[in-house]
Amino acid sequence: MLALKLTLVPAFLAALTMAGRLWGPSVAGWLAGLPVVAGPIVLLLALERGSSFAAQASVASIAAIAASEAFNFVYAWSCRRLSWPLALIAGMSGWLAAALLLTDLPQSLVWAVGAACVAVVVSQSRLPRVTGHVPAARLGVADLAVRMLAGALLTLAVTRLSASMGATWSGLLSVFPLLGIVLAVSAQRGHGASFVALLMRGMVIGRGSFAAFFAVTAGMLPRYGVWLSFACASAISIVVHGATRRMLDSRRPVQAVSRETSLRQTAD
Repeated sequence: MLALKLTLVPAFLAALTMAGRLWGPSVAGWLAGLPVVAGPIVLLLALERGSSFAAQASVASIAAIAASEAFNFVYAWSCRRLSWPLALIAGMSGWLAAALLLTDLPQSLVWAVGAACVAVVVSQSRLPRVTGHVPAARLGVADLAVRMLAGALLTLAVTRLSASMGATWSGLLSVFPLLGIVLAVSAQRGHGASFVALLMRGMVIGRGSFAAFFAVTAGMLPRYGVWLSFACASAISIVVHGATRRMLDSRRPVQAVSRETSLRQTAD
C-alpha cells in the first residue's frame, strides 16, 4: 500500500500534465474528477478498519465534494488578483470552513448528495468565465518533478491523518484537494488565472463520476464486502465519467478556436 501511495498520485499528476498539454486545462480538470486519490484511501480504510467504517467514510467523501468545490471557487477568484501563496491560503481557508460545516450535517447519503449538488451548481454557475485565447501549457522536467513529489508527500500526509480519525473526518480528508492544490498552484505560476479557471470548470464536470463511485461503495460495502464493492464502484465511475464527456466538449469552444489559431500562427 505504501508503494501505491508513493506512485499512484504522482503518476496521475504526470498524466494530467500531458493531458493539459495535449487537450487543454478543461480536459485535465475533468480527468482530475476521477477518485484516483480518495478511492485508494477509502480502500485502505476498508481493509484496516472494516466495511462499515469505510461505508461511513464514503458518505462523508461525497459530502466533501462541497469542501473541494469551496477550495476551487475561492482559489479561482483569488488568483485573479493575488499571488499563488495568498491565493492558496484563501483557498485552504475556504476548504476548512466548508469541511467544518459539513461535520454538522446528518451523516446520511441523502444529505451528502444534496451538499455536493449545491456546491457543484454554485461552482458551475459562478466560477470565472474565460474568453479569448488561453496559452498552451508548457512545463519543464523540473516543474513536473516538483508536482509529482508534492503529490506523493501530500498523499502520505493525508492518509496518515485520515487513519487516526473517525469515519467523518476520514472521508473528508480523503477528498482533501491534493490534485487541486498541486494543479492550481502550478497552473497559476506557469499559465495564469485563465488557465486555472478552465481547470476548475473541468473539475466540476468530473464530479459526477466521483459521487457515483462513493455512492456505490457506501451502499455495497456493508453487504457485499470490499473487493466486489470497489470493483463495481470503479466500473460505474468510469461509465459515468465517459457520459460527461459530451458536457466537456460543449464547453470548450474557446479552447478549440484558440488551439486552431495557435496552429495557424505556427504554420505561418
